[in-house]
Amino acid sequence: MSLDTMAKVETPWAIKGELILNCNCTVFCPCVVSLGKHAPTEGYCQAWAGIRIDSGHFGDEDIGGLNVGLVLEIPGYMGRGNWKAAAYIDERASEAAYDGLLKIFSGQAKGTTGLFKVLVSEFLGAERAPVEFTTEGNARRLMVGKTIQGEVVPVPGHKGEDIVVTNTEYWMGPDITVATATQGRVRAHGRVWDFDGRSAEICQIDWHGPR
Repeated sequence: MSLDTMAKVETPWAIKGELILNCNCTVFCPCVVSLGKHAPTEGYCQAWAGIRIDSGHFGDEDIGGLNVGLVLEIPGYMGRGNWKAAAYIDERASEAAYDGLLKIFSGQAKGTTGLFKVLVSEFLGAERAPVEFTTEGNARRLMVGKTIQGEVVPVPGHKGEDIVVTNTEYWMGPDITVATATQGRVRAHGRVWDFDGRSAEICQIDWHGPR
């Protein structure tokens, strides 16, 4: 069944959890505060992201406890589209959960992630994978086999407390913790990226759809 066919029936969904992202920006990603009106520091964006779903559902299907990995490539300004994306869905997901997560992260389910349907011009594909999202101290780690191997940590601010950009209109969530990657390795779809020491973000997410 095609994604367009699956999208004809709108299904209520929700996800609460945490998202981490590491990109090739040399300093904190300007997209967070400029909302895509400022170009990435390198003129283009290459990124991986991990989502830990603490609680959530797609219709009647429970998707809590699952993890998702993403690879994103944006040729310039975030809001101008022409993104490329790939998704890695937790291999523990049931068939119904897998289908629901595919709809959510392709934008077909509308709502918070509906922008993917508008901005992504090439969906590189989705596959089941061993997606591990773990936390040790203040470090968050995403492991998707040999495809994505990443770890991010908050950048310490005054008195060692996290630096948080608050009250934004950023699509992921209003409060973004400034972070950096201690490891940022991607080997997927012909991409060979290493973003150790580059910009990273940590965000508590509360997403829903289709409205």
